Amino acid sequence: MSLENALRDTLLDLCRIPSVIGNEEAICDHVEARLLRTLPREAVTRFHHSLIVQANQRPGLPRVALVGHLDTVDTVHEGEPRVEGDRIFGCGSADMKSGLAIMLEAVERLPLATLPYELTLIFYEREEGPFADNRLGPILEAFPQLHTLDLAICLEPSDNEVQLGCLGSVHATLTFRGRTAHSARPWQGENAFYKAAPVLADLAAREPRVIDLDGHVFREVITPTLMSGGRGRNVVPDELTINVNFRFAPGRTPQDAVDELRELIAGRCDVTPTDLSPSGRPHANNPLVKQLGRSGVVAVKTKQAWTDVARFDAVGVPGVNFGPGNSAEAHQKNESTSLRLMVEGYAMFERFLTTAPE
Repeated sequence: MSLENALRDTLLDLCRIPSVIGNEEAICDHVEARLLRTLPREAVTRFHHSLIVQANQRPGLPRVALVGHLDTVDTVHEGEPRVEGDRIFGCGSADMKSGLAIMLEAVERLPLATLPYELTLIFYEREEGPFADNRLGPILEAFPQLHTLDLAICLEPSDNEVQLGCLGSVHATLTFRGRTAHSARPWQGENAFYKAAPVLADLAAREPRVIDLDGHVFREVITPTLMSGGRGRNVVPDELTINVNFRFAPGRTPQDAVDELRELIAGRCDVTPTDLSPSGRPHANNPLVKQLGRSGVVAVKTKQAWTDVARFDAVGVPGVNFGPGNSAEAHQKNESTSLRLMVEGYAMFERFLTTAPE
């Protein structure tokens, strides 16, 4: 079968298996069975509903991992997974089952025994939720041999761009407290909404902070994303909660971000951190990262978001984001991705993995 048809069929098969976060068992079973058609049983290790795959044994050569999450967000789709022209429609088609399809085809098509790399694949669960629930963290704890990888490539949708590093992310709840009263006599209460107004104005006026690392730019931003409050139409609200998301550049810790947020708030409300994810350095000068950048990729940029390259960075493994999925389609209704980008992306991976490092 041609590469184009094989990638198309593999992605359609993956999209036909629902795998919304927390429901990855069926797709893990499918991927495991597919891998065992090519690899020996001892090469594939099951960890809950995740897989750690030793595709070949090449002692002494650089160790590269291809990394992809099995889960998707819960999006609305009209009709079954399908092909329309160059587009493949299906939940997770861009984020990131197109990347999983490349991983599976690579195991079956590449000359594993003669690659100039020792190749590992990690298929993992629960990426699309809170940092603490993501299964990649426990995988890296349970398999210390992964800490000696020379490069981890996370196949997040990036339109075949190599995207370096990632922003850290802190979510925090801001709680403003007042006192209830009848809305006809508001002077008898204290409106929590009004207390929030100056803080929101400060956040709106805050310009993105530009950070340059190794010639690559990250932008730090603080964004209110959720708001909840009020007891009734005729009651002065005594509490308002706002979720804010602070995206911070590599080189800073989540606690640094929490401290800065508290300094900005200056005691005007309670600040409760709820989800803390570290940042990931860009590793722009790493020789393998440079070699990947010479493999015909569309561009080399920074990642203005959070990904699991941060987890690899935390254990001393350089990581990059590089996948064929259309990033603008991630988490969209009627999500789709380009088959052309998948074919071109596979060629880039093949070129990188079959070329000896300089």
